[in-house]
Amino acid sequence: MARKSKVLKSRLAPLDDAQLTPAQQALRAAMSASRGKTTRGGPFEVYIRAPEYGDLAQKLGAHCRFNSGLPPRLSEFAILVVARQWKAQYEWFAHAPIAEKAGVKPQTIKDLRAGRAPKSAPRDERAIYDFITELYKTKRVSQKTFNRVQAILGEAGMVEFSGILGYYALVAITLNVFQIPLPGKEPLPFPEP
Repeated sequence: MARKSKVLKSRLAPLDDAQLTPAQQALRAAMSASRGKTTRGGPFEVYIRAPEYGDLAQKLGAHCRFNSGLPPRLSEFAILVVARQWKAQYEWFAHAPIAEKAGVKPQTIKDLRAGRAPKSAPRDERAIYDFITELYKTKRVSQKTFNRVQAILGEAGMVEFSGILGYYALVAITLNVFQIPLPGKEPLPFPEP
């Protein structure tokens, strides 16, 4: 018998746009402008509750996502590895199709989702995977692991890569704490406890 997928129930009450404060309205407009679309759901529904914080977070997110010096394929791959580490349902749901469009192979995405090392991934993705998994396991990275990724990204790229890892961990924590559901009846990528 197939196991029924659990549905996340947000810990936040729905917001009525007509009741948004001017600061919340300004943040909603800024988030939409930086992303070219209306931003509903995901971390944005959390950020809007604390607009000063939310503005800073969304600006960092916009830089990490759209203005980083990392190639989109490597950035999106890193985001998926972080999402898998945290089992961040919404983050995975949002970024898996973006990663595939950016050039991450479907088999690699499948392996990551299943919690397997992506053995058939290109060398640069495997180096990033090793870096992130070592960081999560030991809270540090060895010089060898660091050098391997720095050879791919360069010094400035390493700074931005670290920022991407930190920002998407922030997003994952935010999504998990507030149990932000997926839109519609989308199935959860990971089993919920």
